Amino acid sequence: MDDHGLIPADLDRIADLSGVAGNAWLGLAVLHVLFSWEHNAIVEMLHKTHPELSDDDTFDKARLINAALMAKIHTVEWTPAVISHPTTQRAMNINWWGLAGERAARRFGRLTSGELVSGIPGSPTDHNGVPYSLTEEFVAVYRMHPLLPDDYTFRSVTDNSVFAELAFPDLDAFHMRQRLEEFGMANSLYSFGLTNPGVVCLHNYPHSLQHFHKPDGTTIDLAATDILRVRERGVPRYNALRRLLGMKAPTTFGELTPNRDWAGELREVYDGDIENVDLMVGTYAERLPKGFAFSDTAFRIFVLMASRRLKSDRFFTADYRPGRYTEEGLQWVADNTLVSVLLRHFPELAPSLDKVANGFHPWHPFGN
Repeated sequence: MDDHGLIPADLDRIADLSGVAGNAWLGLAVLHVLFSWEHNAIVEMLHKTHPELSDDDTFDKARLINAALMAKIHTVEWTPAVISHPTTQRAMNINWWGLAGERAARRFGRLTSGELVSGIPGSPTDHNGVPYSLTEEFVAVYRMHPLLPDDYTFRSVTDNSVFAELAFPDLDAFHMRQRLEEFGMANSLYSFGLTNPGVVCLHNYPHSLQHFHKPDGTTIDLAATDILRVRERGVPRYNALRRLLGMKAPTTFGELTPNRDWAGELREVYDGDIENVDLMVGTYAERLPKGFAFSDTAFRIFVLMASRRLKSDRFFTADYRPGRYTEEGLQWVADNTLVSVLLRHFPELAPSLDKVANGFHPWHPFGN
């Protein structure tokens, strides 16, 4: 890491901004840096506990441990925060720890080979007869750009004072490193920790992404592009997909959404034919279950893939064992959370994270 605590500029290249790298922004950058620091902490732990490992083996095991920790954080912290319902919270914890729960897993280890009792990590790998892939249905329902606000307030972690008010384009791939060097990681993390996401619903798509200026010089409407991509890739439209999932398909626009204004707008846009409603539009229009940040339709696909991305990966199943990770590595994954990772590297965040059990829940402003 360089003098700013960042990935050195000569290693942090974005060689081709016309591709995926052009979608980077400050929010992604802080996570890259945070888990680069975490990787280095894991390496230090492995050097102390397993000095016999070569540099390459140490790096590889640290990468596995780091990736598993991210998967655990996503499973038992991020997902229960974004779909904050007691049933889904319990379901995601069962995914990782099993019905026996975390306490039993820590005390007795795996009680059975199956995932139901003892969780997916460490259970047998199973592709369910189909080679693993991120399906087009999953990509289609995971279009959650309304979570991104258009405007951002950056505050000092030491006194909560505002030092910058910026729009999303000020934080894009061209500007993210400059902002990180100006703001520092602690202030950036603190500011994001106080920022609420947007609601995934109609009329809430970020304006900056409807007029998204790409690094290659072109400007696109990402909302329209999202819809077009789903159509081009053959994913069924809203009602058709609901039927395929065994869910009731609405017969009127009033059944689709409780918002009368939206129902009227959708009726006009789709010329009165509810069967033509695009999947993304329908998921944005439907009533959200209590505590959910996105629709029940999207959740049905999401919950399948959340399990499958673990169950089909041998490093989370058959090879989730000491021989691959080391005993200390598996303990590292079990013991750590987003909050512990943040505090390990940025202890100045402690007042804001006091009694915050889940790092994706709201943080405390300085002095509160």
